[in-house]
Amino acid sequence: MRTSKVVMLVAVLVMAFGTQDAEAKNRRHHTYHRTYSNVSRSAAYADIVIDAETGEVIHETASKDLRFPASLTKMMTLYLTFQALDSGRLDLDQYLYVSYNAARQSPSKLGLRAGQRIQVEDAILGVTTESANDAAVVLAESLGGSEANFAKMMTRQAQAMGMARTRFRNASGLPNPYQVTTARDMAILGAALIDHFPEYYPYFGRESFTYAGVPHRNHNHLMDRYDGMDGIKTGYIHSSGYNLVSSVKRGGTRLVAVVFGGRSAVARDNRMARLLDQSFEAIEDDERRPLQFVSSRGEGDSGDEEVGNDVELSAKGTQVSSSEDKKAGQHKVSHSGGKWGVQIGAYSSPSVSRQVLNSLVLKMPNLSYQPEMQVEKVLADGSVVYRARLMALDEKTARGVCAHLNRQGKSCMTVEP
Repeated sequence: MRTSKVVMLVAVLVMAFGTQDAEAKNRRHHTYHRTYSNVSRSAAYADIVIDAETGEVIHETASKDLRFPASLTKMMTLYLTFQALDSGRLDLDQYLYVSYNAARQSPSKLGLRAGQRIQVEDAILGVTTESANDAAVVLAESLGGSEANFAKMMTRQAQAMGMARTRFRNASGLPNPYQVTTARDMAILGAALIDHFPEYYPYFGRESFTYAGVPHRNHNHLMDRYDGMDGIKTGYIHSSGYNLVSSVKRGGTRLVAVVFGGRSAVARDNRMARLLDQSFEAIEDDERRPLQFVSSRGEGDSGDEEVGNDVELSAKGTQVSSSEDKKAGQHKVSHSGGKWGVQIGAYSSPSVSRQVLNSLVLKMPNLSYQPEMQVEKVLADGSVVYRARLMALDEKTARGVCAHLNRQGKSCMTVEP
């Protein structure tokens, strides 16, 4: 009798906990569908074409709708890698450890083995040519400690750049239902890679790369037949279709274009070529609209750290400390003299860089310090460019200035010590 009661009690508990598990699963299911229900489940089409220098939109289709980025994800993996190279946290000839997690990634891959080491430059080229998932994870784990932590870094960087609807969950783009983006956000990222890292951007244009005696040809075959194209990245998973972010320079104009949801690689490439042809023809069209690089948290995971959208600036760019100070009519300005900076862009001559910096400082006359205006000469793809930077800032001011420029539709990048 006692045994039967125990059996009945266990059965009741199993049913109760099973019901709770089912309820929890249903809650997660409804939360997922409430947030991501408008993500295309049938590789729906989306596109955008922008002027990379001005941010003007020349053409767009469903550019704000959520899509799965696939290997376009690796653009952000490389953005953070270039950022680390720029700040000295990585060197191109530095060797990185290959973990078991990196080695076990699904293709495309270089075939790295757990326990071996690979140079940073080889890992970069493995990503830009072969779209190697194992190399992407090596970079992620080296910079973030783990791929999961690196994905949080990727998302924070995306939010700071104005990629409001983008969320990353891995470094490679392998399928994850919570890893989403938009064509518009990918255009922002493509333009930022070109503008912020002119010395590293040519990696995207490498036709081939040989590692351990094995040649790897760039997956972006449209570069072979479209005049002026020098990047950027292809991507494919079943739920996204065939994706492509392209950059083309003709004369003094550079366009960044994004296509999501191609039915095949060839169809995607042909569509991209038509879009670019039509966009160059319409380049003087007055109907183009500026692409707003707005720094915004957007929707989604409330656990992600918010970056760059709580900084409040006065009309002239001076940082205001609190609402109470504003009511009193006394704006407290951050005192700087730190080791941070803001890169405004890279230009063809030092005089243009100086003009940009002077214009920016003149619009911020209430600053209680004199930032250092730095013009840095850099060799990029055989050409010399001049990076325009405001230096000697503290971290808070640097992030505030960049967030302010983002809200004005201008691209920028904070420079860490």
